[in-house]
Amino acid sequence: MSDNEHLIQSEDPTHPANHICELCAKFYNLGWVTGTGGGTSIKNGDKIYIAPSGVQKELMKPTDMFVMDFNTKEYLRKPQTHKPSACTPLFLAAFNKGAGCCIHTHSQWAVLVTLLVERDFGKDACFEIEQLEQIKGIGKGRGKTGNLGYYDRLKIPIIENTPHEEDLTSSLEEAIEKYPDTYAVLVRRHGIYVWGDNVHKAKTQCESLDYIFQLAVEMKKLGLPWTNMK
Repeated sequence: MSDNEHLIQSEDPTHPANHICELCAKFYNLGWVTGTGGGTSIKNGDKIYIAPSGVQKELMKPTDMFVMDFNTKEYLRKPQTHKPSACTPLFLAAFNKGAGCCIHTHSQWAVLVTLLVERDFGKDACFEIEQLEQIKGIGKGRGKTGNLGYYDRLKIPIIENTPHEEDLTSSLEEAIEKYPDTYAVLVRRHGIYVWGDNVHKAKTQCESLDYIFQLAVEMKKLGLPWTNMK
């Protein structure tokens, strides 16, 4: 794949190969991608740039990037020293719904929220909260313009974790279909997948959600309700 090195060579900081490295370094400092966990992928035209598996995310370089053709799902660039991300099929699920960037974190707040929402076997689990200013940072959903409002209820579906990341794909796809307005899916005891039309929106929503999850955990400690507040 060395003949495709041009795909990751650019002085532009917003080039996907450079941008993923910068974002993951920031996410590491937030505690979202420690211990090589988590990942980020950006769709640029018909190409998908994906952070590798098992690499310390704060130390990544553009030469570590995998590049895939979105239409054929064939790798255009595949570093021989790294393994493809196990998150790849989940990133593709978001891209198939029109996303331009997908972020996967192991945020502690996201994990804690999944533990605070009771699991009722046979029913779908969903984190719901309303009347928080930061909800305005989340989009209304596919085919809709603008963001949620203060009085709107934010709903994030929760799927159950699996021993292997790629085995989450069908559950995530089902959650996206059941909740077409969502831009995120929580994975119990694991983390979260967040996406957006572009990098800016995905990053904004990921940050907003993490803020909301932290507030939700603290609210639960104080016995404050997440919904139906008077």
